[in-house]
Amino acid sequence: MNGQTKQVTRIKSSNRPSPDKELVDIAEYVLDTDITSDLAYEPARYCLMDALGCAMLALNFDECTKLLGPIVPGTIVPNGSRVLGTDFVLDPVTAAFNLGSMIRWLDYNDTWLAAEWGHPSDNLGAILSVADYLNRNGKSLQMKDVLTAAIKANEIQGVLALENSFNRVGLDHVVLVKVASTAVVTHMLGGDKEKIINALSNAWIDGQSLRTYRHAPNTGSRKSWAAGDAASRAVHLAMMTMQGEMGYPSALTAPKWGFYDVLFKGQPFKFQREYGSYVMENVLFKISFPAEFHAQTAAECAMILHPQVEDRIEDIERVVITTHESAIRIIDKTGALHNPADRDHCIQYMTAVPLIFGRLTADDYEDDVAADLRIDSLRAKMQVVENKQYSVDYLDPEKRSIANAVQIFFKDGTSTENVVVEYPIGHRRRRQEGIPLLVEKFMNNLRTRFSEERVTKILTAMSDQKKLEDMSVHEFMDLFVPEKTA
Repeated sequence: MNGQTKQVTRIKSSNRPSPDKELVDIAEYVLDTDITSDLAYEPARYCLMDALGCAMLALNFDECTKLLGPIVPGTIVPNGSRVLGTDFVLDPVTAAFNLGSMIRWLDYNDTWLAAEWGHPSDNLGAILSVADYLNRNGKSLQMKDVLTAAIKANEIQGVLALENSFNRVGLDHVVLVKVASTAVVTHMLGGDKEKIINALSNAWIDGQSLRTYRHAPNTGSRKSWAAGDAASRAVHLAMMTMQGEMGYPSALTAPKWGFYDVLFKGQPFKFQREYGSYVMENVLFKISFPAEFHAQTAAECAMILHPQVEDRIEDIERVVITTHESAIRIIDKTGALHNPADRDHCIQYMTAVPLIFGRLTADDYEDDVAADLRIDSLRAKMQVVENKQYSVDYLDPEKRSIANAVQIFFKDGTSTENVVVEYPIGHRRRRQEGIPLLVEKFMNNLRTRFSEERVTKILTAMSDQKKLEDMSVHEFMDLFVPEKTA
């Protein structure tokens, strides 16, 4: 070119593309798919039961309750959303934050483990708040509508998580709560396909939460209210969309500026299956312990070993915890633990407490229990190793095991057996064993807030599938209004 630089003409088109397929697929699923699976509706009822029980238990902790209520103290919203277990009546955005935070606070609600993990009942913060608000303002929604929305929110969150790891790029899994809740809540508000797509695009465009608050050295209480934050954001975006706010059709795929290029290393999402009811049918319940789910079976192993070691804690030379890769990446932790959020994401802590005390409860993460010097002494003797087969079985869609093994070695050269638990109580493979315990957990959690008469009334309403599904949303919510004392 005779030493001259060739000029490249770049034409930037302002023509709007068609919406990203990923957005369209979610919108069409929410609008057009009928859920007919009894295998989904029954666990949906138990998810609702368990999540609300966890919320009631959370109200016993000041660190949770200090965040609840209206943004401006004393604000009451006429015909607003009820915050279960409290006297608060709030706008649905703030109510979603309140209820979502309560459900998630103690890390005791259901969970989903795949390439990404998460807690599907987090979505109930948004779903219940909007359903209650709508019912008190002229719409006639029944609890079946809530269960259907929960099934679909679970499915969106869980299917996106099957092949796509957000934590590997530093993002927190609550982005999937925001996306799933945005889709179903926009539909509940009356949104058509275009509006659901618009709302979803805004959910993806938001700057997403960084996982730093779940991990050392920054682990803190934000991980307990992050789901509430996501639920409230979903409701806000849905309501803005219903007021006519625009969407952004290539929010995911736009070169340089879209979610994929900015936040997902340029890679598009991968999908293992179409949206249906798979996730709710296979949801995992935390029944035995309020513990990060990768450690549930380790805690169960420790409980089995407790009778053999409770009088020999000082004689222990070494504890070997054999686990899977995800547990090592997320909850393998040494050094000082600074708060309950730090402790309930440490596999060593969640193994040490049941070994020493023969229990693991929400109170065991508090400072007074953590001050027992035996816990940190035992943590220092722990070795965490990976079993490659455990890691394979964890990702196997036919197994989804969460295996851990614990073995104790004593200073005199003796040892316990290597106790192995592959599937925690609450896994679908142990569902029959777990449901009676889940109901018991629910009742015990209710008893921390309500009289036995009220507990019985709530349990009766939630024990019959058909009766619950036919109940109006506001009638259900009113069951959880605090009892007045003389």
